[in-house]
Amino acid sequence: MPKMLTPLLSSLYDKNTKLPSNRDYYLEAIEEIEATSISSQVYQKLKEKGQLEKTPLFFQVRLKQKYEETVFQNLFIKNQTDKLLEECEKGKIEVIPLKGVYFSQEYFGHLGARGTSDIDVLVKRESVEKTIKLVESLGYNQAERFIPGHFHCSFSKCIPGSSNPLTVEIHWNVVKTATSRFKIQELWEDSREVPGRTYVKRLSNQYLFYMICLHGWRHNLDSPKYYLDIIQLIYKFGKQLDIPQLFLDARRHGTYKRLVRTLSIVYGEFPILENMMKLPTKQKKRGRVNRYWDFIDYQFLSYDSFLHSLKEVHQWLFPAKVDIYIELNLPEKNQCYLKSLYFLYKKRVSKFTKVVTLSLRGE
Repeated sequence: MPKMLTPLLSSLYDKNTKLPSNRDYYLEAIEEIEATSISSQVYQKLKEKGQLEKTPLFFQVRLKQKYEETVFQNLFIKNQTDKLLEECEKGKIEVIPLKGVYFSQEYFGHLGARGTSDIDVLVKRESVEKTIKLVESLGYNQAERFIPGHFHCSFSKCIPGSSNPLTVEIHWNVVKTATSRFKIQELWEDSREVPGRTYVKRLSNQYLFYMICLHGWRHNLDSPKYYLDIIQLIYKFGKQLDIPQLFLDARRHGTYKRLVRTLSIVYGEFPILENMMKLPTKQKKRGRVNRYWDFIDYQFLSYDSFLHSLKEVHQWLFPAKVDIYIELNLPEKNQCYLKSLYFLYKKRVSKFTKVVTLSLRGE
């Protein structure tokens, strides 16, 4: 989380936190905002609070430009999402849209208030094959082959006039079953029907917040957008959420450490949240933590059981071949597993050396 954005983002949710007044601050802030793709969220919140005009004109113009681009893109994605959900309804496939344009509309207040680039849906495990056929009938092709142990698969189709394809991610869970005891059936039982639909469901507020926290953890909160998703839900729901029950559920599901870690980091960056919703427990601050230790804590120590940690260590040391090339950010090649592993370790050693060097310099 870029520290320099904290004052601005805090002012969006706390009436006692004043907007920064230094023009130079906004010159730097707009670069960070655009780089992390949160222009729409910032624009929408400033407009809601009637504070947009209190920021420099160039800042307003650039925010509005990105916001309008997001509205246009989200309109198209909403159209495609509606088609997919309509086909699921016709095919009697129970489905829950995750995040995306509906999340933006309902929880951020406007279709364009939060950018999205793909369509995520949750279906029951027994409906995956039927959903895949349905998605393929809509013109999508498999974007990546199935990855053992994962809980989603991706399909894409080219969009006329765009260099980026539209991707549909079909989920049948929200966490890996190998490193948790999460019962996806509980989520389905707590879901609600969307008005006018029988098979299209929506997450309860409780499970929505839970899922958004786990989603932020999965990405190690590496972007302000994950903070804003969590903060916005706390701001909107406040004391309506049964947080003690959520923590109890997380203990049963083996996701307790993930939940505590995620919320502790968000609350640490934004203490104003304490006034909106108290946490039953928080992770103790460890003082200055370098990036390498943070990676170890996130990658291996965020699990409730020693066995789950061991499984994650093994998976990190010996990932599936397709995972290797995802981490290398390269298309999968037809070469032996050991050679692929060599290139992966070479990249990891290079990154580790860079982190150590920066730490020694105090950067």
